[in-house]
Amino acid sequence: MILAAGRGERMRPLTDQTPKPLLRAGGKPLIFRHLDKLARAGFRQVVVNHAHLGEQIERVLGTGEHWGLRIHYSAEGQGRALETGGGICKALPLLGDGPF
Repeated sequence: MILAAGRGERMRPLTDQTPKPLLRAGGKPLIFRHLDKLARAGFRQVVVNHAHLGEQIERVLGTGEHWGLRIHYSAEGQGRALETGGGICKALPLLGDGPF
């Protein structure tokens, strides 16, 4: 699971229009680095949670086929932040029955 729901307050004003995981460093969005490494490590399914400007994350990452992954999304919504534990709890149905 990639936790990508943060507002990115310390990165403002960059994150006013772009979610933090899509900010570029070294020529590519930050979240691409995580997806690259997960795919190389043999993962095939990934859950990405999002909130602030999350539709941009879904639009850019798509289904995950670029990395040989299947990405499932857990949208937290734009309201009150769920924080780390809440975001994981909301995504539990997408994570399967095994320990997480």
